[in-house]
Amino acid sequence: MSDLSVQLETPTSGKYTQPTGLFINNEFVKGVDGKTFEVINPSTEEVITSVHEATEKDVDIAVAAARKAFEGPWRKETPENRGKLLVNLANLFEKNLDLLAAVESLDNGKAVSMAKVDISMCAGCLRYYGGWADKIEGKVIDTTPDTFNYIRKEPVGVCGQIIPWNFPLLMWAWKIGPAIACGNTVVLKSAEQTPLGALVAAGLIKEAGFPPGVINIISGFGKVAGAAIASHMDVDKVAFTGSTVVGRQIMKAAAGSNLKKVTLELGGKSPNIVFEDADIDNAISWVNFGIFFNHGQCCCAGSRIYVQESIYDKFVEKFKERASKNVVGDPFAKDTFQGPQVSQVQFDRIMNYIKEGKDAGAKVEIGGTRKGDKGYFIEPTIFSGVTEDMKIVQEEIFGPVCSISKFKDKEEAIRVGNSTTYGLAAAVHTKNLNTAIEVSNALKAGTVWVNSYNTLHHQMPFGGFKESGIGRELGEAALDNYTQTKTVSIRLGDALFG
Repeated sequence: MSDLSVQLETPTSGKYTQPTGLFINNEFVKGVDGKTFEVINPSTEEVITSVHEATEKDVDIAVAAARKAFEGPWRKETPENRGKLLVNLANLFEKNLDLLAAVESLDNGKAVSMAKVDISMCAGCLRYYGGWADKIEGKVIDTTPDTFNYIRKEPVGVCGQIIPWNFPLLMWAWKIGPAIACGNTVVLKSAEQTPLGALVAAGLIKEAGFPPGVINIISGFGKVAGAAIASHMDVDKVAFTGSTVVGRQIMKAAAGSNLKKVTLELGGKSPNIVFEDADIDNAISWVNFGIFFNHGQCCCAGSRIYVQESIYDKFVEKFKERASKNVVGDPFAKDTFQGPQVSQVQFDRIMNYIKEGKDAGAKVEIGGTRKGDKGYFIEPTIFSGVTEDMKIVQEEIFGPVCSISKFKDKEEAIRVGNSTTYGLAAAVHTKNLNTAIEVSNALKAGTVWVNSYNTLHHQMPFGGFKESGIGRELGEAALDNYTQTKTVSIRLGDALFG
């Protein structure tokens, strides 16, 4: 193989060619400085391969390619053809579903069965925005008889996009879909922990028919390549998904440079509220999925569980029983539900929170320990006996760890549900429609699920209140992130002013 690709193998896809270069101008290229970095398999703690690292110089090259494409042929591309290209890309995701899912599992550690769902959702998202491309419309505003006014929705320009490691390819699609539908060009940086899937998907961009420079995919570190994107004077908009701490840094960099537009999808500490009239078995199934799905590495994870006091004891016992059945292990095993955490850093962070919880006096109902002695596996962990001021209740852990508490009535459920600086998601479990609507409307969260959890869909807007972010992903709402509004007012006739 060349020094821009390697032969790798997964248990489900067999051997495949893994690109390792930076994808700029429809070609895989070396980084300017020739730097590479290792990609670690979180299941074995062994090196999978090394990929080229983008530095500030490479960001400059990628942005220049995106700018040239935006100001050149892409700006003249018809909305219909933009839509066709996105649909082509969606079709290629479906065609290569098994390979993309296998690479995602290798790279991220998520169960391959879950990864296949992710890739299907990628295809759905790209196809959805392909459908939007020729439906982004302006308006005519009638003000006076001698004036013709119209409003245009125009692309923002070159969009820098920085995605996280928990849903590498899904975030790839969430970011690229609306940006391309609106007529922008893209420089996307994958997370340094999970660059492999993004590079395999990059190879599909050229195959789908996209012109050079329209979509550029680079691998690199947040403190170098991510910071360069956020502060770049020729990037018109930056979109970031990740932690609130880094989100603040992105905003400062955007403000300190060219005041580029910013959208942020950040952290969460979401409440999952179970009322006494809920179907307890159904609620437990969703509560379990709400926190332990994707190894708890989910920004909207239902990590604060509140159960009405009359059913609390029964719920805790049933929840422990259900959580103990989650199969933790090899992501390529057929029955695995929870794979390893993504990295040593993330593993250590979660284990430190578990220690914090124990030291603060919370009770470990189940879990609280590492599983095995190889790979970053952590047992599903449930804390009870918590107080609202504990770190494990207030801070985002981003792992398979939750707290469970009692509440008395609807008013207390709303109060504790909102007792966080975050506001990404929430859930309410009840058979009472009035309760469901009243509590949902009172919770300060961008998404509220009723009698379910984590049921995301590309047609439904997703994003946060408070410190959980700015702007919305998905749905028609995401188009606002990637368009700007222009007013054109035409004076009719030959009348002079005054």
